[in-house]
Amino acid sequence: MKIKSLQHARRAFSLLEVMIAIAILFMGTFAILGLISSALGNARRLQRPLVDASALVGQLSLTNQLVEGNFSGNLGDVLGKAYADYSWSGEVTEVGSNKLFQADFIIQNTFGNHDVVSRTSTLFFRPQSKAGSLDGGNFIHH
Repeated sequence: MKIKSLQHARRAFSLLEVMIAIAILFMGTFAILGLISSALGNARRLQRPLVDASALVGQLSLTNQLVEGNFSGNLGDVLGKAYADYSWSGEVTEVGSNKLFQADFIIQNTFGNHDVVSRTSTLFFRPQSKAGSLDGGNFIHH
C-alpha cells in the first residue's frame, strides 16, 4: 500500500509548481498586453499628420530666385487638407552679399494658444536672385 501512495504522490503537482506556472502565465499575458498597447498608441500617432517645417524649405528650394521678405499662409494650402489646422510664417533675408539667403520658417497651431509645432532655418545660395538688402536692392515685406 505504501508503494501505491508514493506513485500517486509523484503524479501530482506541488503548490509551489502551480504558483510558478501561474506567475509565468501572468508575465507572458502582461508582456502581450504591453505590446498591444504600444502598437495601438503607434497606430494612433500615425493617423495624425507629421508636421515638419522642412516641407516648406523643400518648396522654397524649387525656385531659382529668392526675394527678401516676410511670408505666411495656411499649411493646408501647401500640403493638403490634412494640415489645414496649421499656419506657417517665414522670413527670407540676405545674409551675405554674394546672394546667400537665410530662410526661417515656423509652423503653429491655428487653434488654441498657437503653439509652435516646428521650426527650421536654412541657407540658400541663389545667384540669379535680384539684389537684396545687402547689395543695395529693394526687398518686399508681405
